Amino acid sequence: MANTVIQANSALTTKMKDHYRDTLVSKLPPGAIFSAKPAGCTVTAYKSGKVLFQGANGETEALKWGSAETPKAKSPSKGTTKLPENFADWSVIGSDEVGTGDFFGPITVVSAYVRKDQIPLMKELGVKDSKNLKDPQIISIAKDLIKTIPYSLLVLHNDKYNNLQSGGMTQGKMKAILHNQAINHLLDKMAPEEPEGILIDQFVEKNTYFKHIHAQKKIQRERVYFSTKGESIHIAVAAASIIARYAFLKEMDKLSAKAGVDIPKGAGKQVDVAAAKIIKRKGIEELKSMTKWHFANSEKAIKLAGK
Repeated sequence: MANTVIQANSALTTKMKDHYRDTLVSKLPPGAIFSAKPAGCTVTAYKSGKVLFQGANGETEALKWGSAETPKAKSPSKGTTKLPENFADWSVIGSDEVGTGDFFGPITVVSAYVRKDQIPLMKELGVKDSKNLKDPQIISIAKDLIKTIPYSLLVLHNDKYNNLQSGGMTQGKMKAILHNQAINHLLDKMAPEEPEGILIDQFVEKNTYFKHIHAQKKIQRERVYFSTKGESIHIAVAAASIIARYAFLKEMDKLSAKAGVDIPKGAGKQVDVAAAKIIKRKGIEELKSMTKWHFANSEKAIKLAGK
């Protein structure tokens, strides 16, 4: 079982506990503050400040909260890329994804280009970390962004996601391939203009990212940087995240209309209830086409539906 550890202060630990409130478990290991079981992993926070992520989605889940602790023997070049001075003022392609931790809905990946002279405009439009924006704000800002900056959007629907996953491809590899493709599509769209840098919101170590995409026909390697919490590093990543979230929300609306059920986001208990309703109305195969089927929610929904 893969293990990832991050260090968290008391404020972050409290925030995490609230985030995972729907998946908390009552039985705690010695020294633990809380333990939860979101889709694909187990999260355990300890009084020491360490938070342990275990399971197939552990690394991805951990990167939502901060950088993993790195063993001293590991080369620092494999982790977060050291960014050049004044990188936040550069003309940059930012790349981010949405939907990886949601049972329903696709993964949406967006690469977006913000020129240095557009940075003040981005701030005026309200572009910032999408985690600090409510869905109506995201929709409003995204509608302005898609008319203002060049971007590339890729949507990995769940039928294809499930085929890739059942064939042995990890979610991390899927994301790496999508990011590389989105960046290349955007570079083609922008040509002959080129960015000063490309920043990917980091979900895996740099060397692993390039290992994931080594078989791709076209690989973008030049001026590529990786950083966790990329939305706070350069506004281009924040813009990409907002457009990706907007695309995800539109796909979720389509699914709700198709299912005849108001489909919630995330992977908590309310998701299990909605999924069980879909099984009763449409059947298991219909639910499978709408979801990331390897998540634990599938089994819970089947039990709730009495199937």
